[in-house]
Amino acid sequence: MAQMFQALSSVLLPVVIVAGLGALLASQMRIDQLTIARLSMYLLIPALVLDVILRTPVHAAEAGQLGVAFLLVMGLSLLLGWLTGLGRPDAERRSLSAGAGIWNSGNMGLPIALFVFGEGGFDRATVVFLVSIVAMYIVGPALYGSASGPDQRSGPRGILRSIFRLPTVWVALVALILRLLNVPVPQGVTRGVSLLAQATLPLVLLSLGLQLGAGGWPPLNRRVWLASAARLIGGPLIALGVGRLVGLQGQSLAVLILSASMPTAVNALLIAQEYGGDAGTVSGVVLVTTLGSVLTIAAVVALLPGLG
Repeated sequence: MAQMFQALSSVLLPVVIVAGLGALLASQMRIDQLTIARLSMYLLIPALVLDVILRTPVHAAEAGQLGVAFLLVMGLSLLLGWLTGLGRPDAERRSLSAGAGIWNSGNMGLPIALFVFGEGGFDRATVVFLVSIVAMYIVGPALYGSASGPDQRSGPRGILRSIFRLPTVWVALVALILRLLNVPVPQGVTRGVSLLAQATLPLVLLSLGLQLGAGGWPPLNRRVWLASAARLIGGPLIALGVGRLVGLQGQSLAVLILSASMPTAVNALLIAQEYGGDAGTVSGVVLVTTLGSVLTIAAVVALLPGLG
């Protein structure tokens, strides 16, 4: 258990340092947060998706089952977050739903899965991550219901336009086709993509810090705490039920549960900023779940061997 806490601190400490520097910077000067968020969303995150798909071995036999299970867990988590916002303004309710239903299966989920399960678990966690990052950029526009900018439109047509103008979806499709057809990609291209991918996490964390620094301490009201509990406690419980339902066993089931115990993704904040959500509420859930996950993830890891 002591080793688990040490591993978590080694993952969380860099998060706190980078986000803290962003908060310090935003408290001293005015910074265009929307531009930084869009740089991440439209350039760096697509590069990360392309880099991961091209480099990481994906096991097709389990990928479909894990992907379906993840999407079911995500849908139920979004619903649980929505219920925590009943009676609240629409923007806040949607942001609470995003806070509970969009979690950090990447920069936290992947290293923790590697530490707990080794290479086999890491490969399965990578499948979950790939599904999650594409789903995130489909669910986000659909949840907030309109595209950003002066030509905002709601309804099915506006939602579809919002989804399909995001390069992450298209990049993922192209990368999967390249992998399936075994098309070689020039080394110079892959190295350029990898450089962009390496810049993704620092800039995303800086966005969180900039939001905290410019807006002050986020609102930690009762709804934020409820959505945080839905993420950290409800998430793994939902994953356990869904995993059993779809027939996952052993390490695949454990990886799904561990992924669903991760804190709210900082990318949820980027989506809220882009699509007119309540960024303050999302940043509050990100903060509470990131700090609280030190205890809850350790508890989940300690209970996983009991699954048999």
